[in-house]
Amino acid sequence: MPASTARARHASSAARARHASSAARAPHASRAPRATRTAALAALAAAVLTAGSLSTAQARARTAGDPHARTRAAVDALVRDGAPGAVARAEGPGGSRVWTDTAGAGDLTTGRERDARDRFRIGSLTKTFVATVLLQLEAEGRLSIDDRVEKWLPGVVRGHGHDGRKITLRRLLQHTSGVYSYTKDPEFVRERLGIGFLEHRYDSLPARQLVEVAMGHAPDFEPGARWQYSDTNYILAGMVVEQATGRPYESEIERRVIRPLTLRATSVPHDEPRMPRPASRAYSKFSTDPAATKKYDVTELNPTVAGAAGSMISSTADLIRFYRALLTGTLLPERQLKEMTTTVPVGDQFPGVGYGLGIFEQRLSCGRALWSHTGEIYGSLTRAGTTRDGRQSLAVHLNGDWGRDAGAVFEAEFCPE
Repeated sequence: MPASTARARHASSAARARHASSAARAPHASRAPRATRTAALAALAAAVLTAGSLSTAQARARTAGDPHARTRAAVDALVRDGAPGAVARAEGPGGSRVWTDTAGAGDLTTGRERDARDRFRIGSLTKTFVATVLLQLEAEGRLSIDDRVEKWLPGVVRGHGHDGRKITLRRLLQHTSGVYSYTKDPEFVRERLGIGFLEHRYDSLPARQLVEVAMGHAPDFEPGARWQYSDTNYILAGMVVEQATGRPYESEIERRVIRPLTLRATSVPHDEPRMPRPASRAYSKFSTDPAATKKYDVTELNPTVAGAAGSMISSTADLIRFYRALLTGTLLPERQLKEMTTTVPVGDQFPGVGYGLGIFEQRLSCGRALWSHTGEIYGSLTRAGTTRDGRQSLAVHLNGDWGRDAGAVFEAEFCPE
């Protein structure tokens, strides 16, 4: 699910004490990046050592000679700005030069700190996994991403101008279908994304029901006319996986991606509301008002609310392994990887950003290209990605869904100069 779900609680100054570990074959940092708001980075770098929970002397001592100093400072800033806690991990080629960092609280009640091994809900990073499975099915000759949605889901995409006969699977994966996003429906927002979540958090929502919510609205535009993010696209993509294979999309992700890559911290829960351990608590404010202070524990929820658009659980280490394997050709043949990384512009408001099939490409301030995805779901903000050659990777997670995203962290790591 995209931005607009929930938010959480300020960590105490004691809980903001940080732990960092650097396990590596080489003492130097990797530098591969990604961000959305890069303009704030210069001011952040200048201010980070003189404000917040660490004194200037403490901050200088912690970052002296540290190749990840600016990255660490950017992580600190996220917690200082109000995120309960943060976890970051960077890796060099083939998993070398591993660097991890934690800041803030994993549990605002007990004061327990974040753990670098934490598992968390990854929201829309699920979309990259789903796109990968569909492209694998194409490589096997079981479908074409230029098939019409109607071929696989007859009669499903109909209503108020929607027509699955005019929409290809490529358009779904690329967010150029024009299909209305069910997460924008006013009643859905009221009952599921606002304070109503507390009453409905354990409800089971079949994929077909989510699509029906979307079909109650007119399309955003004609298929192919432009780009616009829609969670309904990937609910439909998950349904296509099930039609093409005869198995749940969760099973196909496990069989085709999780097991081959040995992603031990990654899972696709269907309707299990509890989190596997280790995991921090997740917090939301259910408000876009920057003055809002009340935080709610939203750790437990029925993930069918996000389904194939955002239900998965993972860790920073597993996400890096996944994106590196994907971009270096371990999961897809050359032709399908080229299709995935062929992008369309996402709009004038995001210059330098393109979207392929389940993945973003972004040019950072230093000109480097990052392939990644962001994810937001109740109490969780995640960003993970890698350079095209897989030689530098980064993943960041916040256990609160308000405030700034991790863009500045990626900018600091991949554009250190």
